[in-house]
Amino acid sequence: QVQVVESGGGSVQPGGSLRLSCTASGSMFSSYAMAWYRQAPGKQREFVAASSVGSTNYADSLKDRFSISRDNNKNTVYLQMNSLKPEDTAVYYCKAIYTGEYWGQGTQVTVSS
Repeated sequence: QVQVVESGGGSVQPGGSLRLSCTASGSMFSSYAMAWYRQAPGKQREFVAASSVGSTNYADSLKDRFSISRDNNKNTVYLQMNSLKPEDTAVYYCKAIYTGEYWGQGTQVTVSS
């Protein structure tokens, strides 16, 4: 069982930035695929970005503003979000993929003036 914990959410004004963190348990973290998703009120959960061994990919609509990175020494993946818009308001979830899929509880991001 892999434990996944997100942090770093909060409230920010439009145009601002936030960096989310996601820590996953286990000694094989460098082999995990890690992904970020988000779910806005009344909408389905959508893919944001993913990092696996040697590659990253993004939702097309977000790749110019969002960046995923990871520190395998800290068992942590990050989501840097820039130029935030009100429509980025959502609960952001982290998923670890390794012999199964493991979700965190999510962290709220609110973009509002």
